[in-house]
Amino acid sequence: MTALLFIMLLVLFLINVPIAVALGLSAAVVFFVDGQVSLIVLMQRMFSSVASFPLLAIPFFILAGKLMENGGISRRLIHLANVMFGRINGGLAIVSIIACAFFAAISGSAAATTAAVGSLLIPAMVKKGYDKSFSTAVQAAGGTIGVMIPPSVPLVLYGVTAGVSISSLFIAGILPGLLVVGSLLILVYVISLIKGYGGGEAFSFKDFLKALYDAILAILMPVIILGGIYGGYFTPTEAAVVAVMYGLIVGVFVYKEIKIADLVEIFSSSVVISAVIMFIIGGASAFGYYLTRARIPRELTELMLGVTDNWIIALLIINALLLVVGVFLETSAAIIILTPILVPIVSALGIDLVHFGIIMIFNLAIGFITPPVGINLFVAANIAGTKFESLIKAIIPFIIVMILDIIIISFLPGISLFLVNLQK
Repeated sequence: MTALLFIMLLVLFLINVPIAVALGLSAAVVFFVDGQVSLIVLMQRMFSSVASFPLLAIPFFILAGKLMENGGISRRLIHLANVMFGRINGGLAIVSIIACAFFAAISGSAAATTAAVGSLLIPAMVKKGYDKSFSTAVQAAGGTIGVMIPPSVPLVLYGVTAGVSISSLFIAGILPGLLVVGSLLILVYVISLIKGYGGGEAFSFKDFLKALYDAILAILMPVIILGGIYGGYFTPTEAAVVAVMYGLIVGVFVYKEIKIADLVEIFSSSVVISAVIMFIIGGASAFGYYLTRARIPRELTELMLGVTDNWIIALLIINALLLVVGVFLETSAAIIILTPILVPIVSALGIDLVHFGIIMIFNLAIGFITPPVGINLFVAANIAGTKFESLIKAIIPFIIVMILDIIIISFLPGISLFLVNLQK
């Protein structure tokens, strides 16, 4: 039955069946052939997998990102970053990474971060003389920060699936996220020096104060969201609702860049994105339900421990597996399917589940910039008006640097757990 499950899944992938349908359909067929579980029970499992209070954070964070993108918040943050860093060699590339970090602290989505920041900065970089492939690759790589720095939709999914505190995962993601931001800043600066990409306008303290004043409400948004979570004032789900209300008030009534008529498109597009994610969760849950009933996680745990009980070697193997899976499988589906399989293994090896959550999400985040499923590459290429294939060479240095970051994060758990332990 297990062989039939994976063969069906592979065939459905090859004929381009949507991933949520492929996962759910392959599980349904196997359960039907097996005959031990009613398909009604399977449907109930799929619905119960999305009927979760913590998962409510996902549509609200997506909506908050949309409001930020359309309400002038992202534009003001980008302008402030440009005033501060635009004069440096590779200034616009640096601004791009920093703007992605700001946007990530609100949206929790890689694709949304790429689209919101890239739509403004990719044309600006090209106009300034930056190579189009490099400009697009910078934005695609910067967009991955959207799921690394909290709040993060994939971290919410992992927390729900693994039964780990989402607040702890958010806290644990701060320092590793900043590590990735720092390494990407160094990379784009070095490449800009080599290729001779110049800076922008000279720094002016007067312009800085003006830009800071203009962006102060935008800066306060992540401070309120993350400060509220870490201060214990509200849960991550409640924080997502606060983010929506804040973005709505600022975008409609303060900045006045969102008209009432615009809200229809903003809300409808957020609903569509949220529905797709929930559909994937449901399909992946059905798939994972069979794997659990077939005792695949236990068998794999025994197999792994039979090969090695050294956590370093095991973690290297798991990292390699996650990188490969991230190349081919959508992130939400990968989390729902792999978490029940890998959690028993890492628990048996004594690896902290909060630390492992960061390792898992950061590995899968690289999948956003690797062909053939790298959604950030497609989004950035569409904005730049360039071919997807032209980005492959330009994105390689970013992938290498991020893999090195993951190795550091994996084997120095203190980077992830320092702030978590500090809060206890």
